[in-house]
Amino acid sequence: MPRPLGDFTASPRVLVLIAMALVIGAAGAFAAWALVKLIALVTQLTWFGHFDGTPVSLANAARTYWMVAIPALGGLVIGLMARFGSEKIRGHGIPEAIEAILIGQSRMSPKVAILKPLSSAISIGTGGPFGAEGPIIMTGGAIGSLFAQFFHLSSAERKTLLVAGAAAGMTAIFGTPLAAVLLAIELLLFEWRPRSFLPVAAAVLTATALRPLVFEGGPLFAFSGAPALPWWGLVACAGIGLLAGLQSALLTKCLYTLEDCFERLPIHWMWWPALGGICVGLGGLVEPRALGVGYDVIGDLLTGHLIVQAVLMILVVKTAIWLLALSSGTSGGVLAPLLILGGAMGWLVGCVLPGDPGFWALLGMAAMLGGTMRAPLTGALFAAEITGDLHTLPALLAATATAYAVTVLLLKRSILTEKIARRGQHITREYAIDPYQLTRVRDVMVSDVETLSTDMTVPEAIAAVERGEHRTYPVVDSKGRPVAVVSGKDALHWKMTPGGQTERLKDRLADRAATVVHPGDVVAHAVDLMLGHHRGCIAVTETETGRLVGIVTRRDLLKVRAEVIRSEDERRVFFTRRISLRGRARPPAVEG
Repeated sequence: MPRPLGDFTASPRVLVLIAMALVIGAAGAFAAWALVKLIALVTQLTWFGHFDGTPVSLANAARTYWMVAIPALGGLVIGLMARFGSEKIRGHGIPEAIEAILIGQSRMSPKVAILKPLSSAISIGTGGPFGAEGPIIMTGGAIGSLFAQFFHLSSAERKTLLVAGAAAGMTAIFGTPLAAVLLAIELLLFEWRPRSFLPVAAAVLTATALRPLVFEGGPLFAFSGAPALPWWGLVACAGIGLLAGLQSALLTKCLYTLEDCFERLPIHWMWWPALGGICVGLGGLVEPRALGVGYDVIGDLLTGHLIVQAVLMILVVKTAIWLLALSSGTSGGVLAPLLILGGAMGWLVGCVLPGDPGFWALLGMAAMLGGTMRAPLTGALFAAEITGDLHTLPALLAATATAYAVTVLLLKRSILTEKIARRGQHITREYAIDPYQLTRVRDVMVSDVETLSTDMTVPEAIAAVERGEHRTYPVVDSKGRPVAVVSGKDALHWKMTPGGQTERLKDRLADRAATVVHPGDVVAHAVDLMLGHHRGCIAVTETETGRLVGIVTRRDLLKVRAEVIRSEDERRVFFTRRISLRGRARPPAVEG
């Protein structure tokens, strides 16, 4: 029986997933707290010699040779962990989560769940210019995946719980529940269904409820400096988005060019993070505030507590050390660095635009995030939520949409999916309605069908198949109802088998049953039946009488796809007005 048609496909099983997501959301929140504390502990121990879990900025770190040695040693440790632990800890985490979802049946190992946060804490704590959000997305996803593997779940259900853990971790870090759900939809779920949205929302809300217990409540970077924009203000916002899109494309190109350079080094990749660490340390000697997560820098960009020279220095140094460190294969996130780089660009441009430069820095942050990750809605809402200022949403949308337009036109892949593509996997992130769900069987079936009668003898049926021009023939009874489908392969097998000269088709096919669809069924149901029963064609019958009215073959199914391609490529004008030489309008041409 076909599945009842409706706007959405949902079953009571989604309630089970929601209950599981509540547990995963709590686990993701506490995992985020543990990661932040671990990063702070490593930072305090390596830079200041204190056994303390209080977050601290590296702006006041001593500029000695240790500033070069500490990141290098941290990179060496990470290289050893990746070599002898798991290569999955290399990189910023989100591509690995996407890869696990799409080609790994959403299964992550316990080793990754332990080593990823530990390696990230070492990388960031020793000065790596990264954020904690990528690792916590990977860690939260691993928690959700591991939890799901204790139960009898499908790969789609495991994916939902993996993403629920990732979104919960992001919510706990930044306090952005709506942006976390949007990130899941735009980046991780690769679908928009109740079975995935509702559990993710449940996990995010759980993390939101628990966040005041493990972190401070309220927006992460409180900001209310949005100016009253003039009539051309949204054009200026789009201009920030244009610059951020160009900046994003340049960063992506540079990152993978540097990765190619590391690939050509005559040493094992285990040593690359140490080399990247040396570069990080040298950059720290120039500008210590470029080291570490840099949340304090983000706050200062928004509040305007910086001067032009300082912002320029942070932009240049942070860009250089982030690209070199990330391309070396160390462990760390990209969200916080993208916010800083986009914010610094927006702040500098904002110095010549009306209003507080912090407002334009906020637009640069959102545009950089939305353009680089190809998630414009996430970028806009993320910036609004971390600042608590929803009045900026129109300006943020103008910036993120423009940056998104620039990056999708300039680059075929994002900074996240390029890494996966280099491993031989292709990913498409465009959502579209399945045309097979919109098309009815009556629109693609063949009505003029040659049939065989159940009263035929087997030799007569063989002769009819050999004379015919088709590969398959429905066999119908005296009332025109299909009982089976006979192919040329069947006829050849019968011909090579001795006996059965007087046997009739109804006896030869007694153990077969016809798989049928009805003209009003959606084509997707026919596809499911053909795949499930390994059939090359399927009979179409009247709903009331069961009489054969047509067949659907694989070739007919391809016509649906061909029609979609044709309709997307065909460009037509339906309203035309031809102007005569005297200036009077002529009637529109009538198509014949």
